[in-house]
Amino acid sequence: MARIAGVDLPRNKRGVIALTYIYGIGRSRSKEVLAKAGVDEDKRVKDWDDTDIANIRKVISEYKIEGALRSEVQMNIKRLMDIGSYRGIRHRIGLPLRGQKTKNNSRTRKGKRKTVANKKKATK
Repeated sequence: MARIAGVDLPRNKRGVIALTYIYGIGRSRSKEVLAKAGVDEDKRVKDWDDTDIANIRKVISEYKIEGALRSEVQMNIKRLMDIGSYRGIRHRIGLPLRGQKTKNNSRTRKGKRKTVANKKKATK
């Protein structure tokens, strides 16, 4: 099993797909890494030899991935909340930040519905 950047890559997947299991590496960056490392992107992870893995590790070390990237993203969000920007306030109260309507949707950000009962009408 190939272990790169603290992540176990699935053995039976193609290299271009397996590298996307690392936080911060998508399809395009995965193709770029494999091209720089000189590894065929259709080659399965189980077929990689030690030199392939070493080359891939060397190329990946140039990018900010996993823990460093996660902490940078969290620091950016914290900075937005500290300066009190619109996006920071939306982060703080758990609502969507990119202009989506919240009347009907946005359940992912708002969480499970909190039902509010109607007031009963007074009887004479």
